[in-house]
Amino acid sequence: MKLENKKEIKETTTKIAKSFKYAFEGLFTAFKTERNMKIHIIIMLLVILMGFLLKITTLEWIICIILFSIVIAGELFNTAIETVVDMIMPHKDEKAKIAKDVSAGAVLILAIGSAIIGLIIFIPKIIAL
Repeated sequence: MKLENKKEIKETTTKIAKSFKYAFEGLFTAFKTERNMKIHIIIMLLVILMGFLLKITTLEWIICIILFSIVIAGELFNTAIETVVDMIMPHKDEKAKIAKDVSAGAVLILAIGSAIIGLIIFIPKIIAL
């Protein structure tokens, strides 16, 4: 392999590693600073525990994992939107409020939908105990 190719591979690998580092920093920052992110993570951990205890199926696990991902990603998008709005509009502004409220509403819809699907998965298993 040519020296140029090795250098390119090393640079590409370094860029990829940095992008993962920044993504994890974003996750940790959101967890540390956002109360709702902590709530979503706690609920996710409780659902995982219940999933093991109630022996949910592989398909049910897949559904739960997709829902976890959607809600957490939604909360991350909401945090990003609120942060950008706060940077651009440090003072009270009705349009800034609408942007933040709509973003929070989107996460609420994702969480409610996920909760309903979770109840559909778990209630029959709890009743069968």
